[in-house]
Amino acid sequence: MTTLPDHESLDSALTDHDELLNNSDYLESFLDNLYLEQHVSDNTLSAYRSDLDKFCLFLEGQDLLTVTGQDIESYLAHRVDLGLKPRSTARSISALKRFYQYFVREKHISDSPMVNIAQPKAGLSLPKTLSESEVEALLAAPNTEEPMGLRDKAMLELLYATGLRVSELVGLRIEQINLRQAVVLVKGKGNKERLVPLGEEAMYWLEQFLKVGRAQMIKHATDFVFPSKRGVGMTRQTFWHRIKHYAILAAVESPLSPHTLRHAFATHLLNHGADLRVVQMMLGHSDLSTTQIYTHVANERLKSVHQQHHPRA
Repeated sequence: MTTLPDHESLDSALTDHDELLNNSDYLESFLDNLYLEQHVSDNTLSAYRSDLDKFCLFLEGQDLLTVTGQDIESYLAHRVDLGLKPRSTARSISALKRFYQYFVREKHISDSPMVNIAQPKAGLSLPKTLSESEVEALLAAPNTEEPMGLRDKAMLELLYATGLRVSELVGLRIEQINLRQAVVLVKGKGNKERLVPLGEEAMYWLEQFLKVGRAQMIKHATDFVFPSKRGVGMTRQTFWHRIKHYAILAAVESPLSPHTLRHAFATHLLNHGADLRVVQMMLGHSDLSTTQIYTHVANERLKSVHQQHHPRA
């Protein structure tokens, strides 16, 4: 991370235009604070950096700490002109609010230009999921006679059985798996830990891979449960490409996203009567309202089944 100027030198720079720090310095100071003091994830840092970089481009060199509410409104209008989605703009607003709150807190500006900026109204966006038959086809696609196919089978089964995020799955280490108790210790966002049961199918294929396939794939010592074909840790992007490959083999035509099986895990549990708070715990959601989106998915599925099969629908 970038070495930060101390508060005294930053105060001096802000009161002397000859020594004024540039926008890049402001961004690095803010992002370093998020990383060092608030311990946000690398993915969150990357998202904040991207949103703030776009704002800087719009400002065309204007000092970030001289921005007014009117400048913010102009930027939001610019995003509308570009046809950007409300959800994307809402994320950008959140990044800007947090950025200016930091500099108010550090007493480098007296007021945030975001005070009267409201979040755009976004329609309910239901997560993409798969039917149970589509999941079965996807899980059956890997060739388990080959080490890589056995690895992918174990990964897909584990993903559907536990609802892990893809980043959590590819980052799994051997010590996080407890086959005797049939649980996995997941390290999620904000380094929060949760225990998730594995289920019989996931247990079986995970054991098969650990006993047979993994040793054939490892070329260097590693504690990653699922190594890449080079024998090291796998990236999220690599596994995402593997999912798309198996979706083609299984003739799955429903839209896919990196979290499709996570969404299917939650939706199918609720369809079969699982308690919402139990699903919340397994997904690692800190807020129940985040999990409640899956009740909407389940309800939409029920409506679809009713319309398709009821004689008076």
